[in-house]
Amino acid sequence: MIVVLGLIVLVAAIVVGMAGVLSNHGSAHTLHHGFALLGYHVTGTTGTVFLYGVVVGAVAVLGLILLLAGARRTSRRGRAARRGLEHSRSETVAARNDRDDMLGEREAARAETASVLKASSSHGEAGLKPVDGRRRRHRFGHRAVPRQDAASTRPDG
Repeated sequence: MIVVLGLIVLVAAIVVGMAGVLSNHGSAHTLHHGFALLGYHVTGTTGTVFLYGVVVGAVAVLGLILLLAGARRTSRRGRAARRGLEHSRSETVAARNDRDDMLGEREAARAETASVLKASSSHGEAGLKPVDGRRRRHRFGHRAVPRQDAASTRPDG
């Protein structure tokens, strides 16, 4: 709808401009007092001056369109950057929360392992002996490995 309205206004402006140039042409419309613009002496008819005005106006409108298009593009890029930043911040918060949850789970597992080891050491550690006389490194610290009897490892026993 807006494009059609813009096209109608553009066609009307062209018709009015052409009528102004063509109706002010001839010896009756000659400029009696010429003037200078940027060192150029303008002579001719009022229709010629009107045509120059139309051209200058068209160039000005083109410059305004380019300016607004650039501003709109910059605005869209800024809006997209802000959306990306908000998304990145929300991902950072989610990752931080996941990390905190994992740290809490790890601390709980360490506390549970420590309480199991403490309880087993207070009961004499029956059956929990290090393999080969050494302690094995476990994910949450040192852990004693249960000793297997020779009878339980044999297939016939």
